[in-house]
Amino acid sequence: MTGNIYRGQAGLPFSSALRIYEPLEAFPAQQQETLRAAGAGQGSRAAVENAELMASLGRITRPDGDPFPTGRTDLVRVVPALAKQASAGAAHDAAESGSGTATADQADRLLYCPSQLVLRAGLAANALMEGIHGPLAQLLIPEEQRDKHQERIDEVRAHDGVSRVHTRASTWGIPFSWFCLFQESDPTDVVESEGHIVTVRIRAGIGKALERVSYAVAHLAMAAPDLDMLEDLTQLTEWLELFHPDSVVELDYGAVADKVYPDDSPLDVRLGIECLAEGDMTGAAAAYRRLASRWVPIRQLARAS
Repeated sequence: MTGNIYRGQAGLPFSSALRIYEPLEAFPAQQQETLRAAGAGQGSRAAVENAELMASLGRITRPDGDPFPTGRTDLVRVVPALAKQASAGAAHDAAESGSGTATADQADRLLYCPSQLVLRAGLAANALMEGIHGPLAQLLIPEEQRDKHQERIDEVRAHDGVSRVHTRASTWGIPFSWFCLFQESDPTDVVESEGHIVTVRIRAGIGKALERVSYAVAHLAMAAPDLDMLEDLTQLTEWLELFHPDSVVELDYGAVADKVYPDDSPLDVRLGIECLAEGDMTGAAAAYRRLASRWVPIRQLARAS
């Protein structure tokens, strides 16, 4: 389904995601069959996105006041592995056309990203409680509901083991640090519907992503050690290192893509870091201005009435 709900996110804040897709063998044995069955039983990618959105809208309108996911079902996103022997562009073209010219690895191997809604909801609630809006959050999410959800988290961990969180989410814009993982030559899907861009998804092998973020960390550590982005990149590196070496990283712009795409942010971030490393403050400032002109208006929407 690619209707108005999916395209516009029903008037909700723009939400973007950074996801890790892993091969089945990276998951606990007891989880592998569940993932395989869930992936095989789901429809199109748009249907998965719609199902997740509708479920979230349903939770906030429950009469019992419990906003947390129950864990009875967990959506799974599936993508083909990127070809190892072909270039990224050729692999993407083969996947789109169905020509079968990609390597056998790509044709036969699927990668999985479980939504992990129970675990992620718990982490988000904890972060909210510990933030500046903690007192308000305590009113909106009663302690009884938080305790009830903790039982669900314990049950999930008992079944699946200690889980790596496969998804990071951001509202009202994409963190600049995320763009360090990607380049303009990476496989990119532009999803359109009724004259609008529904989303843009960029994918890269986790090995390449780690090389790129390590490059950025090394240069920023020398040229701008006090920059907040350096801490973000360090945390991002630690997160990526948790996953299987054959994983794929995906940046899903979500509905904000319709406001910013075509988007040169990966290039501008890379140029900005290179300019800082070379002592070219004018070039670095120019790259930042381009980023700011693109993303500050989006972030200001968070405070619009």
